[in-house]
Amino acid sequence: MRALQAQAPAAPHCACSVGACAGWRSLPPERWPAARMQAVGTLRDADVYEPSFEELHPQGTRYESADAPVAPHFYPYNRCTLFRCADCQRLLLRYTEAGGYYVDERVRELAPGLPVLGDQPA
Repeated sequence: MRALQAQAPAAPHCACSVGACAGWRSLPPERWPAARMQAVGTLRDADVYEPSFEELHPQGTRYESADAPVAPHFYPYNRCTLFRCADCQRLLLRYTEAGGYYVDERVRELAPGLPVLGDQPA
């Protein structure tokens, strides 16, 4: 993931309907440009049936913070699929937030320079 992140273009302008998403944001399925998105891989551990809901914010960031680190073994990253836009090459993390009465697709750009913490759970 870090190697892909290092190769990603900085702040590309793309015509896709995702728009700006430095922090996590809701993106209805009808706005997800599936034809342009290529699945690169998953951060989900196939051996873990129900990933943790514990978050990791060592610098005091919050879930929605644009500068929150990517922590692959913590929520919500441990539920994500990584996609690349075929047009602009931007990397996007996506997962499904499922509440009691709703399902919400959420997306965040994996921008170059965004901190990625640890390869192993704490």
